[in-house]
Amino acid sequence: MTSSFEFPAFPARLSDAERDKALKVLRDGVAMGRLSHDTFIRRMELALAARRPDELAALTADLPQENKIARLVFGTVEAVSGFTVRLRRAWQAERLPKLLLPHQATGHPLRIGRDPACGLRLNHETVSRLHAELTRQGGLWVLRDLGSTNGTTVNGRRVIGAAVVREGDQVGFGNMMFRLSVS
Repeated sequence: MTSSFEFPAFPARLSDAERDKALKVLRDGVAMGRLSHDTFIRRMELALAARRPDELAALTADLPQENKIARLVFGTVEAVSGFTVRLRRAWQAERLPKLLLPHQATGHPLRIGRDPACGLRLNHETVSRLHAELTRQGGLWVLRDLGSTNGTTVNGRRVIGAAVVREGDQVGFGNMMFRLSVS
């Protein structure tokens, strides 16, 4: 007597590559203006929860599939524009005036702003009266924005609260830019 065992067949699980391909189509759809941001978010959530290939296909059925020529053009434009941004930043970094970090032994914070009581007075309309403060904490330099109107930046990124800075960093107070230096 032979017995046969039958097991229920389940559809194959989605691979990460299939899910990534669907997410890429959705990203391209929102970049081309074919999907609203809300629709993109909802479809992305559904794609991440999908269990079968037909569920993914339904999410991308109304979107055009990858056009290799368009992808090549967009990729080239992206690479060229990224290169010009990096080149401009490198060129500007060498031309920025130096901002010498205070001597480590002082222990007092360096206040930066338009106020005459500031240790570094910057008389520019985009600099607040009490704009920022530079202190030495635990062997690191910390730049803290003091609620300035036009913001404090480190290497092009706005400082929210405080940020650790090092020699060579580009710091901005409003529209005034400097390169940090120890000598």
